[in-house]
Amino acid sequence: MSAHSWLKAVDCQLLQTNAESDSASLRLVQRLLEIALFKTTSDDLAKGLLEEIASAVRADQAGIWEATPEWKPRWQYLRRGAKADLPPRTLLSDILDRQAGVGVAPASGQPAFAAACLSFTADRPNRLLLVSRPRDAFDPVELEYAVAAGHYLGLALERGGLLDQARDKEERLHALVEISRQMIEERETVPLLEHIAAQSAKLLRCERASIFIWDRSRQELVGRPALGMPSGELRLPENTGVVGKVVQTGQYQIVDNVRDDKTWSASTDQATGFETRNLLCVPMNDASGQRLGALEVMNKNGPFTPADVATLEALAGQTATSLANVREREALVRSHNELEGQARLAARIVGDSTAVVALRATVERVARTELPVLILGESGTGKEVVARALHYASTRQQNPFIPVNCAAIAETLLESELFGHEKGAFTDAHTTRAGKFEAAVGGTLFLDEIGDLSAGGQAKLLRVLEDKIVYRVGGSQAIPVDTRIVAATNRNLGDSVRAGKFREDLFYRLTVVTLDLPPLRDRRDDIPVLAEHFLRVFCKDAGRKALKITAEARRRLEQHEWPGNVRELRNLLERIAYLCQGDKVEAVDLAFILRPGKDEAVRFTELNLADATDAFQREHIQQAIERTRGHMGDAAKLLGLHRPNLYRKMKMLGMNPKE
Repeated sequence: MSAHSWLKAVDCQLLQTNAESDSASLRLVQRLLEIALFKTTSDDLAKGLLEEIASAVRADQAGIWEATPEWKPRWQYLRRGAKADLPPRTLLSDILDRQAGVGVAPASGQPAFAAACLSFTADRPNRLLLVSRPRDAFDPVELEYAVAAGHYLGLALERGGLLDQARDKEERLHALVEISRQMIEERETVPLLEHIAAQSAKLLRCERASIFIWDRSRQELVGRPALGMPSGELRLPENTGVVGKVVQTGQYQIVDNVRDDKTWSASTDQATGFETRNLLCVPMNDASGQRLGALEVMNKNGPFTPADVATLEALAGQTATSLANVREREALVRSHNELEGQARLAARIVGDSTAVVALRATVERVARTELPVLILGESGTGKEVVARALHYASTRQQNPFIPVNCAAIAETLLESELFGHEKGAFTDAHTTRAGKFEAAVGGTLFLDEIGDLSAGGQAKLLRVLEDKIVYRVGGSQAIPVDTRIVAATNRNLGDSVRAGKFREDLFYRLTVVTLDLPPLRDRRDDIPVLAEHFLRVFCKDAGRKALKITAEARRRLEQHEWPGNVRELRNLLERIAYLCQGDKVEAVDLAFILRPGKDEAVRFTELNLADATDAFQREHIQQAIERTRGHMGDAAKLLGLHRPNLYRKMKMLGMNPKE
């Protein structure tokens, strides 16, 4: 039953049982009910009824007064142009004690007062209806009217108060749901805290709200938002004021007047320029019960209620959960950014030589396409670095880059690794597992040492390149994959095709774009550039100042043949960054690294001239063969010999030429 229907039913029952009710009381009930039926809140109801009562008894003012414990007007109506008169406090207390209406005749120059108790429940025993006028005293009919009005007014306000509570509870629940939805959308800590503070103040009808995070390591409370502070942040010792007490005890605190509370600290107001009158502060705990801080609202127009405490505690719980989620996301984003930064650093093609400058330009052009790429080069020339550079320069850069070393996986497991397998497809296949192609969907799959791929793997790889689908081992379902293929090898795939070890159709499918990486010995200008780059990176990892390379050490690096190419140089500089005892890299620091115990300048000193000459020729011929990837005709041209003469020379030196 609504408040208005309930009030009407009660009044009708009272009128039926009161045979002596005169027409004035009946008109009173009818008029009060008319007003009550059109009012939606207790405030509107009280103001409307007070205006009607004042008009009926020709009063200049009418009000409902409460003892809390001092007598104060809760609602008041004042006729336009009239002056508010303060009643004698003894009069109000006497009426409350006797539960009876009374009239006071005006003394010379004093107003007349009439008062009556309101009907009340156990939690509202201290309200009175008070009317006054500066003219003649109230007659008995007017006093009877005031007593009846107090009765009906009390009933209406009590029922209206229940309706207000229900409406307020419903509004708060809707607001909490909306705040929760908005919390989910926040992705950063500071905007989240500012949003929660703003919504808390709005929901509880306060001027301002702040969230204090407990920084245990620094023994501080960090308040946000702190309006008026340069950084929007306020730091206080962890035991400061009411907030410090709440954080330390875990108990909420209500301060109706901060000037009367010994716990309250004025330091916050002094720092922010805000003037606090009253406040409510509740602890903020995470799911495990650990205290994270406190949530505080300030300057409500009226006293804080138990409903306010429950609402703010619910907000504090939501805040703790949202804060934990946002912090976890921020940590993941930071970790992702760090890893991506490291990956992009590993994808830098370092060097200033003509070959490297041309390579970088080619990578930038090819990266914008979806064509498969084959990277050729000796071991250690940086084929994976180029593959990563292709990936991070492409539109796929936000998706995975998955490297696979085909030579490092057993042939029996290679297809399972690339294409995945179904449960029970082979021994130990206890569960279904996706392969590398599926893991790299949307990104790039780097197949290193592609020349070692089995015949079956080659056939499946060709089908993936053509159809963009994979079949797991033991499965028959086609799985679409959007994966770019970048392959690499240090073998001569042309020879493998001629030898029947590599599929010709796959060879032509992979070699749509081919990048041939020169060995480090063919771009010696890049050696000092690479050395300084690696030293900066590894010295930073080692937590030391970047080392300087002396001129003699630089000359020695440039003279070395680098059979391991960039990988060998990188490993060398990593060891030096951690092991070098001085602040400079000297030539002596390289002596035990550039060859096992010997370098280019000293390794022939123990041989006689004939043996040293033969040893040099053997090494020089072998390097020519390696540089041409085993192509004897090209090696002979590089050495300035005819091919038959090269074979003859190799036999003379005890080398085993392969026809």
